[in-house]
Amino acid sequence: MMNLASSVTKTKRRQRLASDPSTSAWVSASAGTGKTKALNDRTLRLLLGGTPPQQILCLTFTRAAAAEMANRLNQRLVSWAIVNEEQLVHDLKDLTGVSADKPTRERARCLLARVLDAPGGMRIQTIHSFCETLLGRFPLEANITPHFSVIDEQTAAELLETTIDELLSNFQTNDDLNFTKALKVVAFHTNDIGFRALIAELTADRTRIANLLADGGLQGAARCIRSTLSLTEADTPQSILASACADDAFDSKGLRQATTVMAKGAKTDIDRAISIKAWISKSPTDRILSFSEYSRAFLTIGSVPLTRLVTKSVLSNAFPTAQILQLEQNRLKLIKDKEKKALLSEATISLLTVGDALIEAYQNAKASRNFLDYDDLILKTRDMLRQPGAAAWVLYKLDGGIDHVLIDEAQDTNPDQWQVIQSLTEEFFAGAGARAQNRTVFAVGDTKQSIYSFQRADPDAFNQMQEYFGDRVKRSCSEWNHITLDTSFRSSAAILESVDLVFSQPSANDGVLAPQMQVKHYASRTDTEGMIEIWPLIEKSQKSNVSPWITPITQVNVESACTILANLVAEKIKELCSGHTVLSRARVIRPRDIMVLVRRRSAFVTDLVRALKTSHVPVSGVDRLVLTEHIAVMDLISVGRFLLMPTDDLSLAEVLKSPLCGFDDDDLFMIAHDREGSLWQALCAREGHSPEFRTAKRMLECLLHDANKKPPYELYAELLSGGGGRRAFQSRLGEEVIDPLDEFLSQALSYQSSHAPSLQEFLDRIERGSITVRRDLEQDSIDAVRILTVHGAKGLEAPIVFLPDTVQIPKQTPRLLWSADQRCLLWAARKTWLDEIGGAWSKTAEENRDREYRRLLYVAMTRAADQLYVCGWIGNRALDRRSWYNLILEGIKDSAKAEPDAFLVDRKLAVKGSVLRLRD
Repeated sequence: MMNLASSVTKTKRRQRLASDPSTSAWVSASAGTGKTKALNDRTLRLLLGGTPPQQILCLTFTRAAAAEMANRLNQRLVSWAIVNEEQLVHDLKDLTGVSADKPTRERARCLLARVLDAPGGMRIQTIHSFCETLLGRFPLEANITPHFSVIDEQTAAELLETTIDELLSNFQTNDDLNFTKALKVVAFHTNDIGFRALIAELTADRTRIANLLADGGLQGAARCIRSTLSLTEADTPQSILASACADDAFDSKGLRQATTVMAKGAKTDIDRAISIKAWISKSPTDRILSFSEYSRAFLTIGSVPLTRLVTKSVLSNAFPTAQILQLEQNRLKLIKDKEKKALLSEATISLLTVGDALIEAYQNAKASRNFLDYDDLILKTRDMLRQPGAAAWVLYKLDGGIDHVLIDEAQDTNPDQWQVIQSLTEEFFAGAGARAQNRTVFAVGDTKQSIYSFQRADPDAFNQMQEYFGDRVKRSCSEWNHITLDTSFRSSAAILESVDLVFSQPSANDGVLAPQMQVKHYASRTDTEGMIEIWPLIEKSQKSNVSPWITPITQVNVESACTILANLVAEKIKELCSGHTVLSRARVIRPRDIMVLVRRRSAFVTDLVRALKTSHVPVSGVDRLVLTEHIAVMDLISVGRFLLMPTDDLSLAEVLKSPLCGFDDDDLFMIAHDREGSLWQALCAREGHSPEFRTAKRMLECLLHDANKKPPYELYAELLSGGGGRRAFQSRLGEEVIDPLDEFLSQALSYQSSHAPSLQEFLDRIERGSITVRRDLEQDSIDAVRILTVHGAKGLEAPIVFLPDTVQIPKQTPRLLWSADQRCLLWAARKTWLDEIGGAWSKTAEENRDREYRRLLYVAMTRAADQLYVCGWIGNRALDRRSWYNLILEGIKDSAKAEPDAFLVDRKLAVKGSVLRLRD
């Protein structure tokens, strides 16, 4: 067993090796092992070695990560510029492992000025930002219009929605008959909600679809689909049935003789004989219409052959009835299978036809406005750099070129982004590019934390790129290092032991680790008494036994298991923050030390936020929210509706009950009851009844006056600032209301910059768009409990983490099924249509979904530094063995101890009073 000292020494040695600027390196870094430090150290050593700042390119996954890295780098450079000589010598030796000579120390003190003076500064950017920079400088080489605008996700979604609406509303006048026919086929196989969901899935995958159609177009894709399904162009559902129902397609004489024999058998034989005889007696056209009904005599609804076609009494007859029926059953089975393939092919080709038209219309809409979306930035850059000699020319003109590329979170890089990076480094290790000046590639990542498949990130691509760059570097006779970092500077030994135990199970490590690999983490901390605690599951609450015949004068409130758990977690958090519990770092727990991680935003999150507020525990709310779903934004929209139509009583009532006016039910009843005319007229008539009525009436009068003069931003800004609206919202709803209010004003300002100032159009745009507010929940930004999705928590940590969403598992399978090489697509409009190939693709998609579910668990568990609480609620079904809860329980149960828990016993809730604990 490796002791702590040797583990830390080994890690420091590996980090120095990773940061060695003379070699290319690929770093596989487990959670909390200091991969960001390795990236910063390498950048510092490159600068210290004399590399010009503008020739270093650092690519990060998010803008926040880029800003954090830049801040850390600048802090080190500032420190070097001002520290005393002794401290500088110590810092440089700690960085490089060797004592720095005087010229090196002098160079270190000047690095800050050198970075500040560099043309364009340090290139620490997201790959999208870097691509935007390239396209902005080389628009002609990229074949785009100069001075383009990059649109955000919200604007892109709105433009795409408008394009879809226009395409669908004009389909009947569309001259393209293929498109019209394809749209009808797609619509036939979906309902209204399903159609919208399918179009959303199609547009989300438009980059892959565009790549699929790039080579051979629709015809090439159609040929690939038919070839995959072993069909020809002539094989349509209609032609297959027509051929199957022709007079010479079956043994008519034999079947007639068989029905004669069956007519003398049991009732089932007689009924089957009648069905068969009726069908073969029809014309080919009528046979087609009744083919499905006829097939039921031989096959189940799912096209499974019936096990018994005749009874014993028929089998005793000398005529080979059973053999004739068996041959017909085999024929029908083949026809049904081929028909399903043809239906699958027709549906998929039709969907691609719609997708092709949609992508073309969307691209035209962007081009007419000179817009590029985030996908365009990557694809346009990729295509530009693919042109012969283009990459070398572009990089040469880019301030003397790029000599060192550093990639952070490499496991989250998708194939198109990798192609951009490959083009950037193409000349690094070949021909004249492999020049005397050393050029390197550095990547750091962790396949165990690859959780962005919806952005087409693939953990296998991380390993493939490692092999690609390793091979290129070695063939150029340069030095290549593959380094593993496995000593955590974040988590306690108990947390790391639990992670190792959980992912040592074959059922848990599939998709997290490569086959035959075992996960092992080492702790660098000695200042902690870590713990993982597993609570018993909250069982589903019993349904109310109130008779349905009794009039529900008083509503019977039965708490769900989800709500019970939310209340329980809130009480536990309140207890932890009460001052009695002290962290291993010798300080009282604060709300900001606690993070609650969920797999998805569900009713549990709402219940937990409510429970925490009821318990007077500061909570920052969720990490992301839909703007129009926030109550304060709903109130502002109601204000706008009232201003547009003062006779809108409902909107006015909502405004009066909002924090802006502060009316209670009695106030509203006094105005609304027995009124004559509108609610606004009643308020005006009763303004003298109370100061609150008079204040509300004057505020609304001012707004009605301003609404005809001021654009939306000025109108709402005056309401929130000058009118005291922001203060009123904060007083009732807390500090969390600031972000939605600011985003609402930001949307108003953005709208005015590109549209005529119309309040009605602005409100329509806000209500139609699903604007999402992403909140900054960094640890020290606010002293409140953080509630995040696991995706949102990536890169964050907390001393105490709760995992309450551990029972539910993902069940949705993508309807768009891709081949392994991404060159063929099938739309599973009906799962029963899938043949062996389609079924295998569907199974692969489900396996990939489950593997990412397990990688999410790894990310969730490794966010905890000191304490990890695992809990959950159970529904109608039994606990699924694939669930996080079961994986954690099975992994640590033999090493953990069952202990009584006073907290759970005191609550007398639907849990047993003991927990499983694993301590350091």
